[in-house]
Amino acid sequence: MKKLLMALCITCALALVAHAEDAKKADEGKGKKKAATPEQQAARKALLEKYDANKDGKFDKDERAKISAEELEKAGMAKKGKKKADK
Repeated sequence: MKKLLMALCITCALALVAHAEDAKKADEGKGKKKAATPEQQAARKALLEKYDANKDGKFDKDERAKISAEELEKAGMAKKGKKKADK
């Protein structure tokens, strides 16, 4: 009985370690942004010059709303994911 219990404990420990390694590998690719290409950097700089009203180097909600989707896509700043349906 002791051998069976010990074998079960070792099996559970190995399963936990294997699961932790899989989770670590899955998390490595999450949350990392791709580096902007030189064209995207130039497009972002042009957008900042054109739409950054308060000249703080960032787009606030109102400034970003004025930029067309095509310009955001060109600068690599378009949001990815599903669009909300209008209600």
